[in-house]
Amino acid sequence: MKITSGIKATVSYTLKTSSGKLVDEVKEEKPAVFVFGAWQLLPEFEEKLEGLGKNDHFDFTIKAENAYGPSDPYAIFDIPLDTFEVEGKTDEKMIQIGNVIPMTDNDGNKHHGKIIKILKDAVTLDFNHPLAGENLNFVGKIISVESNS
Repeated sequence: MKITSGIKATVSYTLKTSSGKLVDEVKEEKPAVFVFGAWQLLPEFEEKLEGLGKNDHFDFTIKAENAYGPSDPYAIFDIPLDTFEVEGKTDEKMIQIGNVIPMTDNDGNKHHGKIIKILKDAVTLDFNHPLAGENLNFVGKIISVESNS
């Protein structure tokens, strides 16, 4: 059986950025199970695995524009430091470069911003997806392919 839409596949893989940073490692002992054609995966990821079967290996790169898109400079904002005050105090452990802060916009939508800079009266938050602007390299193996019924 080969991977096509509606098929369930069990896979192991490593995911690295084009710079070699390890993003995810899914080992055969605890594999990932995907149903193809359910719109839960990156479309190009599904395309690259389509037609593969049990024990087939894969090694491919998805360009940033086909993954999580380019980094959007309009998704980076300076937020006043007093936004983070509780009872007149700012939690200095929370306001650290690299921390991810949950925020809610005026329409009630939830967003996560990563602190990339601390200014005198503000913090700069990057609301881009963590993998925006990154080419993604997947190397792995198809462990099993079966009907999803």
